[in-house]
Amino acid sequence: MRSWRWQFSRMMRLCLRWCRLCPKRGGRPSKPQRKLRELWSYWKLLLNSLYFNSLTNSDTCLDCVFEPVYWIVDNVTRWFGVVFVCLVIALTSSVLVIVYLCLLPVILNTYPLQWIVWHLTYGHWVLMMVLFHYYKATTTSPGHPPQVKSDTPSVSICKKCIVPKPARTHHCSICNTCILKMDHHCPWLNNCVGHFNHRYFFSFCLYMTMGCMYCSVSCKDMFIEAYNAVELHRRWESYYETPPPLFSFREKMVHKSVIFIWVLTSSVAVALGGLTLWHAILITLGETSVERHINKKEVRRLKEKGKVFRNPYHYGKINNWKVLFGVEETSHWLTRVLLPSSHTPHEDGLVWEFPQALTRRDPMTI
Repeated sequence: MRSWRWQFSRMMRLCLRWCRLCPKRGGRPSKPQRKLRELWSYWKLLLNSLYFNSLTNSDTCLDCVFEPVYWIVDNVTRWFGVVFVCLVIALTSSVLVIVYLCLLPVILNTYPLQWIVWHLTYGHWVLMMVLFHYYKATTTSPGHPPQVKSDTPSVSICKKCIVPKPARTHHCSICNTCILKMDHHCPWLNNCVGHFNHRYFFSFCLYMTMGCMYCSVSCKDMFIEAYNAVELHRRWESYYETPPPLFSFREKMVHKSVIFIWVLTSSVAVALGGLTLWHAILITLGETSVERHINKKEVRRLKEKGKVFRNPYHYGKINNWKVLFGVEETSHWLTRVLLPSSHTPHEDGLVWEFPQALTRRDPMTI
């Protein structure tokens, strides 16, 4: 007597044969079955070609999952860039108004002549450098690879622009285009930081930090006096029944303005100072913010193979600064770094070679 398993298997085979989806043993597949198998093979090949390759990993899966979030962030940043630029202009203008109306009269009336000259010279020099570099950083194009066929060497093809990407070029999802030597997209500039405006961006951060530190240190004593006056007025109203010390409307406004400018400039000096220091380290190493992450992965990958990674764009610590600022002669440290200058970088951003005007001190090995 045959087992119940054999009976069940026989019954299922008869049902499938009746539906013409399972051929007889040793027979050829039926026409519906062949179509079904072809359809399944086609969709399997299509899915594998779209979602599977040798580079697929957990990072790729997370990027696909968070793609809607990236889209929202990109579009919000794109539209709010104008708001951020207006905010920078408004805060900078408020600081200038307070300085000229509240701080400068005190300096002119109470400081010695040499300190008056120092404050007027240094303050207006920093102001000139901040305004110039911010304007140039926001209005200068970071640089884009050619959109037409050319002989420019490229390292890959952009998957979104479908154009060749030269070395150090990356796609900005906010600007929706490729950027030469892309560092990052700065919402406070409403512009990408790339090859042709990297110097303007760093100089703006540097001089803005210097200006905020200057304002914070210069009005420290006035801030302490204003804070004590406001605190005394508040405590007097809380603990005493007698009227508090009388301050005119102008004096109250001066106190609040001094407190505002000290808190604002001190906060910006700390935050922007940290950002400036970070970019100074990257410039010294010959890297951008994007390349920093890429090079970290390369260091780990080559370390596992017993090799050492060398950055091909690291020309030496001093030479990296010369390349950024476009310094070719000693006098350029004055005319191109300490004074406003609209000169263009050494390279065109398409081909990267060691500048002939510089002397390599650190050996570069790749």
